Amino acid sequence: MSQDNTPSDAERRTDIEPLLTGPTPRQAMFTVVLLSLIAVQPVAAQGNAVCSADNLPSMIEGFFQLTTALGIVGLAIVWQADSLIEMFTLNPEQKKGLKRHKRSAMKSAVILVVLGPLYTVAGSMMGLPLAECVDLVPW
Repeated sequence: MSQDNTPSDAERRTDIEPLLTGPTPRQAMFTVVLLSLIAVQPVAAQGNAVCSADNLPSMIEGFFQLTTALGIVGLAIVWQADSLIEMFTLNPEQKKGLKRHKRSAMKSAVILVVLGPLYTVAGSMMGLPLAECVDLVPW
């Protein structure tokens, strides 16, 4: 019989712990923070590049309106399809699953419709640059 030389879970944990608590992760984290601070400053100095572009704000608004409309149409299709399947389903578990799917689709559509106006209002209150020139209200 041969002996199994694979280390136990406790031995594996002690082998990995020095790698996670040693100086290398700290140095890596320090480097990432330092580089992000240095790299963010030139971007912040540029001002609002989105608002200064010619057609970009209207393209963003159109894209948001299109995706919101597609989301609402998708909700209607999913709702009707689930209702149709629910009429022909005899198993109570499947009916519960379909109702859960309909609720999940409704939550997604509500989030999709509320997200744009919420960003527009909250972004203008917080002074976010994109909220100044892009209106994300889909109607």
